[in-house]
Amino acid sequence: MAIERTLSIIKPDATARNITGKIIDRLESAGLGVIAQKRTRWTKEAAETFYAVHRERPFFNDLVAFMTSGPIVLQVLEGEDAVAKNREVMGATNPSEAAPGTIRADFAEDIERNSVHGSDSAENAKQEIALCFSADEIVG
Repeated sequence: MAIERTLSIIKPDATARNITGKIIDRLESAGLGVIAQKRTRWTKEAAETFYAVHRERPFFNDLVAFMTSGPIVLQVLEGEDAVAKNREVMGATNPSEAAPGTIRADFAEDIERNSVHGSDSAENAKQEIALCFSADEIVG
């Protein structure tokens, strides 16, 4: 197993319900270390840049509007097979399909307001981390 990094975002629906600490506890309890973290509110431009891969999809504008609707918590997580571990802890994107005990099964409101985002590959993790953090913000 390789030590890797992944990006985690605690979305506006979760920050609005004050469950940030519960989500971070799940991630840390799974062996993922938080090596960078900041609470921010994305501008429309920042959200559009981050989700540019979805620009042509019908849900793009709704996604950008949601992700700019309130504060988010950006994190860099580090650990053995961090990308896969984070995705396992998060659960399926659709909370109705998420395994019991996962973040999305326990906290998501629906498929859009599903509380968290996590990188889907090591390559995407590197790109997403670079979009959200400068090298001096990551303390690992």
